[in-house]
Amino acid sequence: MPFELAFLPKSGRSATDWWFVFCGDKLLVKTTPTDTRIPSYSDLSRVERNLSSVHYLGTFDGLPCYSAEADGHIINPEGMVFQERRPLLGLLGEEVFSVAARAFQVLHWDRTHQFCGRCGSRTALKEDERARACTRCGLVCYPTMSPAIIVAVVKGSELLLARSRRFQADFYSVLAGFVEYGETLEQCVKREVKEEAGIDVGNIRYLASQPWPFPDTLMVGFAADYAGGVISADDVEIRDAGWFKADNLPAIPPKGSIARLLIDWFVEKYG
Repeated sequence: MPFELAFLPKSGRSATDWWFVFCGDKLLVKTTPTDTRIPSYSDLSRVERNLSSVHYLGTFDGLPCYSAEADGHIINPEGMVFQERRPLLGLLGEEVFSVAARAFQVLHWDRTHQFCGRCGSRTALKEDERARACTRCGLVCYPTMSPAIIVAVVKGSELLLARSRRFQADFYSVLAGFVEYGETLEQCVKREVKEEAGIDVGNIRYLASQPWPFPDTLMVGFAADYAGGVISADDVEIRDAGWFKADNLPAIPPKGSIARLLIDWFVEKYG
């Protein structure tokens, strides 16, 4: 059964409910030598007093799901640990990671919208929808997402891959960038590829999308064909870029990310 969004639980909390508890940017998980999973409400009995900003998310496989923040004084419950989010993509599985992403994004939105952006007064959660309303001027703030494109640029039987200056990991990936105001997704694809790699693209077509909780991005994935120019890495966002065949790829992102999905699409189609 897929995730079903809801704002209000149908009943009170039960021992089997899933709780996505964050301390800063780290998620609390139960760990064993063979498994990593989300703790249930019964696992949190000793630390419940340390939790705040509780939000009901909906249900996953019929189980109610909540998000919450833990204060900085919390001690890891026995058998559990706060872990960085990126490695959890491969440990939790894509569907559960997607719920974890939703949980983090709700908390991030909540903590960054405690005050009104128009008059500076306190805001309060609305009971009938996912929103915060100003207690003075009534401005309503909904959860926001930052749209970004990510694109597999193909030239014949080769794929454009680049090394980003933003990440310490020594791997190559497809190009990506945030959408500007007044810009279509397709225009963003052309601009980002031109700015970062110095080439032109055409025949842009949609492939897939993925919510990306770092912190609140929606990645929209495309494929595009090379249309002219010579690769020239901008040396600001990109350290190096080049064309690679499916049977001679450099180190690439791990499975689970949309970047890897686009690269795997290229390998399947052109390998």
